[in-house]
Amino acid sequence: MTTLVLTLAGAVLIGVTLGLLGGGGSILAVPLLVYVAGLPAKEAIATSLLVVGATSAVGVLPHARAHRVRWRTGLVFGLAGMTGAYAGGRLAAFVPASVLLTAFALMMLATAAAMIRGRRSAEGRPTPHELPVRRVVLDGVLVGLVTGLVGAGGGFLVVPALALLGGLPMPVAVGTSLVVIAMKSFAGLAGYLSSVRIDWGLAAAVTAAAIVGSLLGGRLAGRIPADVLRTSFGWFVVVMGVFVLAQQLPPAWGLTVGAIAAAGTVTLAVWGRRRRGHSGQKRLGRPLRQRIRTGVER
Repeated sequence: MTTLVLTLAGAVLIGVTLGLLGGGGSILAVPLLVYVAGLPAKEAIATSLLVVGATSAVGVLPHARAHRVRWRTGLVFGLAGMTGAYAGGRLAAFVPASVLLTAFALMMLATAAAMIRGRRSAEGRPTPHELPVRRVVLDGVLVGLVTGLVGAGGGFLVVPALALLGGLPMPVAVGTSLVVIAMKSFAGLAGYLSSVRIDWGLAAAVTAAAIVGSLLGGRLAGRIPADVLRTSFGWFVVVMGVFVLAQQLPPAWGLTVGAIAAAGTVTLAVWGRRRRGHSGQKRLGRPLRQRIRTGVER
């Protein structure tokens, strides 16, 4: 009973994360289903795809009502991602579970570093008038392949891609990413169902709890500072990634490798933030010097 309560509580958190950030559901869902619910790795990944897909589909609703969804962009990216996700789900049948979880942990650490580092400001950059379809299709297939294979890498790869390639504001990229995640997750699940059986009762309960959380997260979106939320969640993902990675290694050196991975992730994230800060100072400094020179000349 305690295990079920903890699983459902974690599922609500998954939904809130999806609603707020447009991603992160699978990063929490797989460890929750493996280490709390006690599911085998491949069954947990397949179940997480169902949970995240259904939750994302429902989570789109509050964003759509607030006009934070670009349907054409989401459908183009999503259709490309479905192809890769289905292929990844079929390919996973030939990959050992330990390899999948190790890849999942590394994906978590890479995602955490990107979240903590943050994104470069797009201020001053021209917004493209037309969507570069070829590149979106290529990125969609690659992101979908990762999603279908290890059950992760959906939203936190999709959101930056939509913001960069489609020129979408971050709130719109978050809402649109939920369309993409839903499409890719169901395609990846279809690939897994050829080789994995799912506990449909548990999956339905976890999905229902996650949907409740996603509706709550959708209402909270925009009320919490995005940088604070993203950075805090990034540090949490570092801890979870190190834990999952250490579980897949021999006890004698699992903690050592985990500590090295954590240190590398933190170093990369902090270095990226500092570099971005210096670049911003340089960009702000140039107009000031130009104004001073203009004033002297006058």
